[in-house]
Amino acid sequence: MANLGLRIVSEDGNIKAQESGESEVVLVYEGEYCLGDTIVVSVPQTERFYVLQIDDCMAAELVYLTKEEIIYTIPFDEKKISYNPKAFSGDRHYLTLRKAQDFEIYTRHNLARNCTDQHGDTGCFPHAHANVETRGESVFAARNAIDGIVSNRSHGSWPYESWGINRQDDAEITLEFGHPVDFDTIRLYTRADFPHDNWWVQATFLFSDGSCETVQMEKSYEPHVFSIQKKQITWLKLGQLIKADDPSPFPALTQIEVYGEPSK
Repeated sequence: MANLGLRIVSEDGNIKAQESGESEVVLVYEGEYCLGDTIVVSVPQTERFYVLQIDDCMAAELVYLTKEEIIYTIPFDEKKISYNPKAFSGDRHYLTLRKAQDFEIYTRHNLARNCTDQHGDTGCFPHAHANVETRGESVFAARNAIDGIVSNRSHGSWPYESWGINRQDDAEITLEFGHPVDFDTIRLYTRADFPHDNWWVQATFLFSDGSCETVQMEKSYEPHVFSIQKKQITWLKLGQLIKADDPSPFPALTQIEVYGEPSK
């Protein structure tokens, strides 16, 4: 059986560092990242849970992989400012990958969090995408809403990145789990950079089973907590967002959290 693998690959295809292992792999890359570099994550089995740490100052995430190779593009310039400025910096980097254990998988946790999320069909879940991201800027990308950072009292570069809707009335964000999940609680951290920000007073969740639930919100720095019990759901969508009667045109979402566990 093929091993787990991590490797750093330059834009021209040169392998700058690599390691492999049967159940766990640790890669220490002694060098600075360059524009165009990618991290290639390879696994022998798909449709399985793994624990992946893509950078030493980012969380080790429980992820569900559906492709044998996951390509992670190292962010630079404008794409970098939505990350911790220490991430991917310097000349020594620590990355890990291992098979997840059942006690990590089948326990109540935030099913939405994945700080390694990227645009496109990467094969790494959970994954967030939206029908709009303000001006296409990284600090307003959908992935920011599942990166685990809940600082909501400002907007812009890390740690104040958020999902921005560019004043679009039909804005919606989709969270894909990649596998069936059971959950009982959803928490929304709406951005609260008042008076710059507006806020939503109503929103609707649509679930993969065809059901929906409309919730009410208010102006708040605190998370909005909703008791919503669902089973065997593979995705949810947040939309039909109604903003408050306030002069600001800028409501936004800092974080969505979904608490439960994978369906058995």
